[in-house]
Amino acid sequence: MLLPTLLLVAIAQPGAPPLTAPEILQRVVQADKDRLTALAGYSVVQHYRFGNTESGKTAEMTVRISCSPDGVKTSEILSESGSAFVRSHILRKMIEAETEASLKGERRENRFSPENYESRLIRTEIWEGRESYVLEVNPRKPSKFSIRGRIWVDAADFAIARIEGQPARSTSFWVRSATVDLRYGRTGRFWLPYLNRSVAQARIFGFTEVVIEYSDYRTSLRQEEARVRPAGH
Repeated sequence: MLLPTLLLVAIAQPGAPPLTAPEILQRVVQADKDRLTALAGYSVVQHYRFGNTESGKTAEMTVRISCSPDGVKTSEILSESGSAFVRSHILRKMIEAETEASLKGERRENRFSPENYESRLIRTEIWEGRESYVLEVNPRKPSKFSIRGRIWVDAADFAIARIEGQPARSTSFWVRSATVDLRYGRTGRFWLPYLNRSVAQARIFGFTEVVIEYSDYRTSLRQEEARVRPAGH
């Protein structure tokens, strides 16, 4: 599963017995399959902001990410400013890593599923006004695209609402350690990422923060889905 992805709503059955952590992940997997069945592709504008208080280095980059029906991503840089080194060696590498992670094999190996992750249900809580399951997750085969930490799964929709943790392996030579807080919001039938905050210790600059803000989503449905979808939904 990808950082960031789109998840289709999967309605929970009322009165269902308590679920185990693997059962919750399996429902998330099914929601992802439903999304792939319905979605014909999407694009989003991602605005990156890099800041380092120790060196005073800053940089910004705005990118249009387009995702094909099979989940493979491409990117187009719309604007950029600030430190050339940061843009070249950190922000561009982050964008390249996202594109690489979207390749079919990587998506299968790193999505949150019982096959890819060991999981433990910690608790349920209200997250942004909705009941959620909080799971501790650890990848069975750690990679730079997998996450070790916690995820919030919406209890009604079985969609990822939040991911918090660390990459299981380093994503870049220039980054020693990093923590990620990725948040999703419900827009119509889909759950879409709206904020990604990463805090890292970079080899040259020390403590750094990268914030990604997501906007201007453009989604398209497959023709079969569009024909059966009621008007105004």
